[in-house]
Amino acid sequence: MIVGVPKEVKDHESRVGVTPAGVHALVGAGHTVLVQTGAGDLSAFTDDEYQAAGAEIVGGAYDVWRLADMVVKVKEPVEKEYQYFRPGLLLFTYLHLAPLPGLTEALLEKKVTGIAYETVRDRAGSLPLLTPMSEVAGRLSVQVGAEYLQKKNGGRGLLLGGVPGVPPGNVVIIGGGIVGINAAKMALGLGAKVTIVDLSLNRLRDLDDIFNGRVFTLASNPYNIARAAAEADLLIGGVLIPGAAAPKLVTAAMVSKMKPGAVVVDVAIDQGGCIETARPTTHTDPSYVVDGVVHYCVTNMPAAVPNTSTLALTNATFPYVMKLAESGADAAIKADEGIAEGVNTYNGTLTYKAVAESQGKDWQPVAELVA
Repeated sequence: MIVGVPKEVKDHESRVGVTPAGVHALVGAGHTVLVQTGAGDLSAFTDDEYQAAGAEIVGGAYDVWRLADMVVKVKEPVEKEYQYFRPGLLLFTYLHLAPLPGLTEALLEKKVTGIAYETVRDRAGSLPLLTPMSEVAGRLSVQVGAEYLQKKNGGRGLLLGGVPGVPPGNVVIIGGGIVGINAAKMALGLGAKVTIVDLSLNRLRDLDDIFNGRVFTLASNPYNIARAAAEADLLIGGVLIPGAAAPKLVTAAMVSKMKPGAVVVDVAIDQGGCIETARPTTHTDPSYVVDGVVHYCVTNMPAAVPNTSTLALTNATFPYVMKLAESGADAAIKADEGIAEGVNTYNGTLTYKAVAESQGKDWQPVAELVA
């Protein structure tokens, strides 16, 4: 198979889909890897390293997309990349289609097989390719929140950990999943008071055990969320429904009652956000203010730390890249239910129920389509 690795073009997206180590393994297995010039530079992987590993360095994105059987990326294609789509192309990347009907239509129209990192499942039913970036984003959300709480950035001028004689800041995390648990680790490490809100009482019990009672746990309902948001100095949104648009659990009315200079970080913004006042931002223009509350809603947060993020992501994605390269898409989909779960579009048909429901489209299970 010819595997293409284009340079990411989303604003300040500095990760790369395959590392030199991955190229070495693919080439060793008899595959050809085309890497666009400079694709790994911002993740600290040079063209020379890729070439030494056996990659062919290609000057432009057009040739990578045109020649590749499978394109491996990090982020969903942006509009200027839609021109590269063609029938028979296998695209393996984060897609986050639910809030992106334009991208969905483009993939369907050009009959691209789109396998989304965020919906691939393993044998335990978890989301192995979403987990590493959720870990990074969860930890980063507290770093970012602490920075934006500084007065120069529009925040309350508050030190999350406090000092002797001055109480710590109050961090409220909506969602007790991978994002939430990693955000809590960082916030506790800084000395903040931490509250995690989740719908599952069993999850709250687990979190109480994990953190040995050091976090406050709160059952999710509108009343509790409103009270917690009003008390928060830093509010982190980390709710995920795989493949679907995130529910708006924090309303605009709740945000309007938050403290002036409080900070919101909506990690769920890739799926539309779980905070009603959240809208996608970029690393170039990352924040804005609503009702005196600073909002940070960058859709590719882990790109701020691309070396760590690329290594963490490719540790998880590469076994799937190799399986797809060795077997081809159809055989891999038939042989591996987890990969089948990752298929969002197949030969012009939408194949993921949650995306279809979010966009009001028809869908069909991929198992019914693969010969």
